[in-house]
Formats: sequence, C-alpha cells, structure tokens
Amino acid sequence: MASAYVDRFLHELEGKPFDRELLLRFAAGLPDGRATNPVCDLGCGPGQVGAFLAGLGVDVIGIDLSAAMVAQARRHHPALTFFQGDMTSLPLSDGELDGIVCFYALIHLPRRLVPAALYEMHRVLAQGGALLLAVHGGEGTLHADEMLGLPANLNVTLFSLNELAGLVEDAGFTVVESHERAPYEGEHPTQRLYVSAVRPD
Repeated sequence: MASAYVDRFLHELEGKPFDRELLLRFAAGLPDGRATNPVCDLGCGPGQVGAFLAGLGVDVIGIDLSAAMVAQARRHHPALTFFQGDMTSLPLSDGELDGIVCFYALIHLPRRLVPAALYEMHRVLAQGGALLLAVHGGEGTLHADEMLGLPANLNVTLFSLNELAGLVEDAGFTVVESHERAPYEGEHPTQRLYVSAVRPD
C-alpha cells in the first residue's frame, strides 16, 4: 500500500500546525541551529518529516523497515538519503546522530519491543542528542484489516503520555517536554502524544 500511503500522507504536515511547530523547535535546538552529525527520520515512510527538517537546513537521513516506503521516499525526495533498517537493531554506529525524529512509527512495534527500540535510539545518539517522538494515544492495541481502501493486517500499539515518557526515561533519556493534542479533522480519531527528550551528556 506504499503508493496509496504516499497519496494520503506525503503532504500531511501542511495541515498539522502543532507538529510543524514541534519540528521547528527541534531543529532550532540542534547545535548552532543545524546538526554537525545527521538527524534521522526514523520510520520515515515517504520522508515527509525528514524533508520538512531538510528544508530548515538540517542534515537528514531516513530509515524505514519497508523497502517499498524507502523507494517512495527516494522518489519524492531524491536529494536526501534513505535506507532500509530495523529500529530495534539500527545499522548505525554508537553516537552517530545528533537527533532522531520518530513520528508514528513506534506504534507499529509490539509493546514488548518498544524498550529495545528506545535503547537503540539512545545508543546511536551522541551525548546531548535530541529525540522527538509522536504516537497515537489510548489503551492496548488496535487491529485493522483494511487501510486506505486496501486489505491489511495491522496491529497498532497505543500509549498513555505517562507510559511513553516513562519508557523514554527508562531508556536513559531526560524528558524535556510532553504534549497531547486532539486529532485534527480528517485524522484517525485518537489523541496524538509527543515526547521531546535528550540523551544526557
């Protein structure tokens, strides 16, 4: 469903002012307003979040588990670098990144694997590196047999804001801020949760 996903979400940030504001603050908080090491758009999908950051002068790479999504990201953002990878075992060296944004990708992991992914994010971030997460709020999991009019077999892990912040802290991060917002018109009717954190020096 990669092509259908692109049609629906490639330009989604245009209608999400709160998300754009958080990304602007994230970029402004990087060293001298721009990273000296790359920032990773983790679970990048078609690359819309990474492209937004790149437009602010941030050096961005994108990683996604789906080869089809990586192909779409490369097609729509040919000036950026995207490659395939698993967020529970990232193909990156220790301290290689100055920042990670992970928007609505943790939700695709079973809850038991979320700590492993967060520990990996901690490993690949340099000291003082920034992390910005976005997930769907709720309890338990959601299952979908259809998405964007196509057959699917999707399980989505939902979080409370306190749970997500606690998991981030357990992985060794210091939480800087956390937010919750109601869905915008046209979004799936779940709360949106955001946690901003840093890897301590």
